[in-house]
Amino acid sequence: MESKVLKKREDIQEIDKWSVNEVYSSDEVWEKEYKELQEEAPKLKWFEGKLKNGEVLIEYLELNEEISRKAEKIYVYAHLKSDEDTSNPKYQSMMNKIDAYMAEYATYSAYLVPELLSLPDGFIEEEIKRLDGLKPYEFLLTNIIKEKPHVLSKEEEELLAAASDCLDAPSSIHNIMTNADMKFGNIKDEDGHEVELTEGNYSSFIKSKDRSVREAAFKDLFGHYKDFENTLATTLSSSIKAFNFSARVRKYNSALEAALKPEDIPLEVYKNAIKTINDNIESLHRYVRVKKKLLGLDEMHMYDLYVPVIEIDKEHVEFDKGVEMAIEGLNPLGEEYLEIFKGGIEGGWIDKYINKGKRGGAYSWGGYDTKPFVLLNYNYDLNDVSTLVHEMGHSIHSYYSRKEQSYYYAGYSIFCAEVASTTNEALLIHHLINKETDEKKKLYLINQELEQIRTTVFRQIMFAEFELYTHESFEKGMPLTAEDYNAKWHELNQKYFGEDIIVDNEIDVEWARIPHFYNDFYVYQYATGYAAASAFAKSILDKEPNAVEKYTGFLKSGGSNYPIEILKKAGVDMTTPKPLEATIERFNELLDMLEKDI
Repeated sequence: MESKVLKKREDIQEIDKWSVNEVYSSDEVWEKEYKELQEEAPKLKWFEGKLKNGEVLIEYLELNEEISRKAEKIYVYAHLKSDEDTSNPKYQSMMNKIDAYMAEYATYSAYLVPELLSLPDGFIEEEIKRLDGLKPYEFLLTNIIKEKPHVLSKEEEELLAAASDCLDAPSSIHNIMTNADMKFGNIKDEDGHEVELTEGNYSSFIKSKDRSVREAAFKDLFGHYKDFENTLATTLSSSIKAFNFSARVRKYNSALEAALKPEDIPLEVYKNAIKTINDNIESLHRYVRVKKKLLGLDEMHMYDLYVPVIEIDKEHVEFDKGVEMAIEGLNPLGEEYLEIFKGGIEGGWIDKYINKGKRGGAYSWGGYDTKPFVLLNYNYDLNDVSTLVHEMGHSIHSYYSRKEQSYYYAGYSIFCAEVASTTNEALLIHHLINKETDEKKKLYLINQELEQIRTTVFRQIMFAEFELYTHESFEKGMPLTAEDYNAKWHELNQKYFGEDIIVDNEIDVEWARIPHFYNDFYVYQYATGYAAASAFAKSILDKEPNAVEKYTGFLKSGGSNYPIEILKKAGVDMTTPKPLEATIERFNELLDMLEKDI
């Protein structure tokens, strides 16, 4: 029998750890570089007030890159070492030291943007024409200049920065209230034991095979939110007021414009996503009908939405077997991609297994001069294989971006960030469904992909529609109360899920538990990212001409242009409904497979 005792960090084999020691051969070397950084970084202050011509600007940008790359390496190393074992005081101390220093470091170049914006109109553009040395920085500089109408005077910017903590208060209040202060009482679990319900364990109860457990968890959780609905409505309204205040102060026409314009994302992308989903809402209604039939329910309620339609025995997948499955699934991406993938697996990119004190979850991270490292907590489950291809998708995106782009353009925007990881997941699950011969297991996989589309695309667009309604109401001078929020949420649930489900009144207050509403106009990017990934996966699987080359071109682009342009160049035009329609097409295809087996 496998030992359940967690291994200590030193007991994990070297082959299963990431090669962070390639960043610095020892902690002493890290300390030496840290001291050098402290001596060199203040040199950046010399340029303040001197950026009056292109030659000096080139000097600044070159020195800033050199010092920033050093700072990034120091920062990445300390954080990765700390995540290996969060109980190790040495690495905690190194991490805290560099974190504190980075705040000071940011002040050394804080003058750059205000100074560039204070230059006469057209000056930077003329300097770029005059000097070849400035041409590589053209996108970076014109992007800064583009913000000129929305940047305030030095004093006003300082005032806004000082007020930022107050403007973030609604989010902090919501966070502390829902995670620390609110208590949800006890419910009986599947074995009849009394257990405390929390936000953390709610997701497992709502998927319970025992309907009474699901119902109790649902009614209890939302009942407690209902008790605080007026307070939570006030925090949400305050947050929306803060976003609208910032947008107005920065001379944007709306909070939506303030959120999208800096990335040059047309407002239509947001509004068309809502329209496309509304035009195809019947697909989600059909899903509800099929699920109701598969669950054998006379009446389907909101608390039945998350329960899996099929249960399978947990499969034990060794890491090497998971890699094999991943390579098979990613085969359509071609030889070059697979070589990089295998190189990453064998070349110390991945920290594979859980150990005592290791940070939970999974991520892909690194710097311009390091490997694109992957932290996993591999637990021999099919989901872990999916996590592996997801994080390697991010890492290979970073690998290509850093290889092909200069330092200033190697990072990519949030709008593009989830595309590469989700494309990998889509290719993997497509492969697993197609090759599965066991009917039960095939149904399980189909249901998994359907649920992913339901929660990542349909649900997030419903959130986006609610968010647009709340902001537009405020812009029209219509303050909203808990009653207004509840009514709109109920109406949206009825519209999205259709007539085959009973929209229980408890769900009306669900808006109150969504933390993303405190990060304005963020959620729609889950859906657009998924849609772009679906479009890429479809073109690759359909073997469309140059599909793989176009996709690799996207991975190589980093942040060298605006996200919409990068995707468009790769054949995915997010200003049209096509990518979302491709996702819905896949959703319908999966429903056809599911219905065939009823």
